[in-house]
Parts: sequence; structure tokens; C-alpha cells
Amino acid sequence: MRLASIAALLITAATLAAHAAEIPSGEHLLLRMVNSISSRTSEPGDYFYARTASPISVNDRIVVPVNSYVQGSVTFSERSGKVKGRAQLGLRLEKLTLRNGRTYAFTPVLSSVDAAGTGQKLDGDENIVRQGPDHGSDAGKIVFTAGSGAALGAIVDRSWKGAGIGAGIGGAVGLATVLLTRGREVKLPQGSSLDVVFDRPLRLD
Repeated sequence: MRLASIAALLITAATLAAHAAEIPSGEHLLLRMVNSISSRTSEPGDYFYARTASPISVNDRIVVPVNSYVQGSVTFSERSGKVKGRAQLGLRLEKLTLRNGRTYAFTPVLSSVDAAGTGQKLDGDENIVRQGPDHGSDAGKIVFTAGSGAALGAIVDRSWKGAGIGAGIGGAVGLATVLLTRGREVKLPQGSSLDVVFDRPLRLD
């Protein structure tokens, strides 16, 4: 009877070992955001959610299927300033839930984020997404308002002098607009992609 119990335990252990898998360090996983987060509204401690958009296979067996759930949290949030200071958003991945209900704690590192033409870039060492500079759009605002002022001054005064005065006024308005307007925020809308990489092995039992 005792030998039979030991044999049963050994068989069970062998079965569990056969079904266990370990995701190696360096493995990549693509995620899609389920909700939207931004540096304008998010605060440290806020949760965000994503789903896996690519599977992970170990030994010819899919161990993390597509549409598994991922939970993370915001670790740092800073809005863009009016004169200086770029928007920043720190993220941390915390929990992986497979479709069979099993949940694992994990902390992969962000490898890339969906910029979508926004200019935001990832600091992978700190898992912080930072917004790029607004120099181009700022210059555009000043040039546009200066040009509009010049055109209006020329029409009103019917002279190059009027155009010059109008350009000066328009440029001042454009500069004031830039100084009083916040820069772009970091945004990760619903459906945007995150590429993460495992910096340490993760055992899935």
C-alpha cells in the first residue's frame, strides 16, 4: 500500500514536471493595450491592462497563448510643462494571467512602445516613456501667426511698414501662445502596442 502511494506520487510529480515550462531570459512578448493611459490623467498606482498579441512557445508547445491577460501599474507620471519639461510616464508589468486561469507574477522590461507619430520614446533602463521636443511645432506656430499678422498689417496699412508691424505683433502672439500652451503628453491609447522582454526566466507550472 505504501509502495503504491509512493509510486502514485512519483507519477504525479513526473506528470507535473512534463507539463512545466520555463520562459527563457531574452524572450519577447507583444502586448496590446486594453485601456488608455496618459501622462495628463494617470497617477502613480493606477492600473493598466493589456492582452498578449503574440504567443510564446517552449519546446514546440504554446505556453502563453494569444489573448492572455497582463496587468501593470503606473510608477511615475509627469505632465508636460508650458515653458520647459517634457511629459513622462513610468510603467511596470506585474501579473500574467493565462487563459486557463493560472496567474504568475512577472516583471519584464519594456523594449519598445507604439509612438504612432507622437515623438515619444522609451527609456528602457527605467521603463519610462518620454515625450519628444516640440521645437518644430513651436516654430510653426510663431511663423504662422507672424505671417498672418504681416498679411493683415499690409491690408490695413497698404504698405510694407504695415506688414512689418503686423509681423511683429503676430510673432509676439505666436510666442505668447507657445509659452502659455503645454507640450504634448505621453499617450498609450487603447489598442497601442508594447513590446516587452523577459530579463529573467519565468517558470510556468
